[in-house]
Amino acid sequence: MKRPTMKDVARAAGVSPMTVSRAVSGEPGVSPGTAARVEQAVRQLGYQRNDNARNLRRKNPGTSTIGLVVDDLANPFYALMARSVEDEAHRRGCLVLVGSTNDEPRREREVIAAFTARQVDGLLLVPTIGGHGFLKQPMEGGTRVVCVDRPAKGLAVDTVTVDNRAGAERAVRHLLAQGHSRIAYLGDRFGIWTQRERHAGYLDALAAHGIPEDPALVRHDLRSRSDAAAALAALRALARPPTALFTTNDVITMGVMGALGHADRVDVVGFDDFPLADRLSPPLSVVSQDPVALGATAAQLLFSRIDGDRSAPRSVVLLTRLIVRGPGQQGSRHSGPT
Repeated sequence: MKRPTMKDVARAAGVSPMTVSRAVSGEPGVSPGTAARVEQAVRQLGYQRNDNARNLRRKNPGTSTIGLVVDDLANPFYALMARSVEDEAHRRGCLVLVGSTNDEPRREREVIAAFTARQVDGLLLVPTIGGHGFLKQPMEGGTRVVCVDRPAKGLAVDTVTVDNRAGAERAVRHLLAQGHSRIAYLGDRFGIWTQRERHAGYLDALAAHGIPEDPALVRHDLRSRSDAAAALAALRALARPPTALFTTNDVITMGVMGALGHADRVDVVGFDDFPLADRLSPPLSVVSQDPVALGATAAQLLFSRIDGDRSAPRSVVLLTRLIVRGPGQQGSRHSGPT
């Protein structure tokens, strides 16, 4: 069958093609009765708007799509970020394509290549640990790029992050204030910028109290809950096990909390809040960052660039909060700026 056109819809609804275009696009000035007739004709004929042809007729053609490239969309943190980006895009009539990299440079290139082949107007990128010189060509071709959560080394673009180092330092200082001196660090891949920053904050807090780093208490490269549980088991087996843990993301924290038993007398502070963290026994203290604010801020910067902003690249740093939970430890505090 021949694919129905806008003229076919106009004929069936008894209106002009221009009225159909305005009704389908949701533009003002179309009466409710006319809009209803157009909608009925669209359904009866199975009409679908041809956005490619529509974009060719625009003075400043674009695809009204952006790409969002994250580490792992299954992670609740990135899922919330993606939703906030979608909300910003929806307000502009824009579609979001989302892909995960698992922090693998090769997969990152594949996802970005797929998005640029679809001529997205811009990219929101959570960079992997690899280089990003390959992005210069699509950027020269007009694709706008904004980095979120982490900067990309050697890439002069807008970046939205949080105060990872200061947030981590405040978390460890809290544990030190509770009388702990053997505090373990459980982190993701050390090559990830956020993890290096959080490890630096951990060291800053120890140094401020005159405590040298004990390599036996540091565990890097934990990518899953099972990795975190195995790291906890290894720490428990030490001759002098830690009395407190600083966990550097929600996945690691959940892995540790799932492996701790009721008999374990270990205090934990995690980086990233998550649902039901306040319902654990005892309630979990966390460094809370706002993935919704991260995503929304980055999306706003990207759409500003798409709209023609050519000012110098900006670096936006959002604050975290230390949320202290447990008996006699109610409240939350902002961490200081880096």
